[in-house]
Amino acid sequence: MSKKTHVTTNINGSDVEFLCESRQSLLEVLRDVLNMTGTKEGCNDGNCGACSVIVEGRLIDSCLMLAVETEGKSVTTIEGVASTDGLHPIQQAFLEHAALQCGICTPGFIVAAKALLEREPEVDEGRVRHWLAGNLCRCTGYDKIVRAVLDAGQRMKGG
Repeated sequence: MSKKTHVTTNINGSDVEFLCESRQSLLEVLRDVLNMTGTKEGCNDGNCGACSVIVEGRLIDSCLMLAVETEGKSVTTIEGVASTDGLHPIQQAFLEHAALQCGICTPGFIVAAKALLEREPEVDEGRVRHWLAGNLCRCTGYDKIVRAVLDAGQRMKGG
């Protein structure tokens, strides 16, 4: 049996403690240990963005980060995007623009868009396309996703 490491972190604004093996990815711990299944497993090698989370303000593929590396850090997953008041403007825009179909890539796109718009509130289409280049979708095409992110950016800055 492998030795487990005690990790204390903050996920979606709540302090969380868990035990994990040193080899376990953050994605594996989120889904299998903490039962936070909103973050999706796509490729499991950092190429699709389905498992995107925000760690200390940086967009990360959770399949490429070891869970033990989150010790003392702040993590935001798709479960932490909406508030008790309702959907985040990005989530609402995805719904209104029909920027989703099967849903495997959607959490990663929403988290990536949130990271972008918090970092750069004023973005244009080119910047959105460049930022989201690490997220792959096989169903919707990208125009609806880009339009949703641009619309959410306008909403977030009050326009």
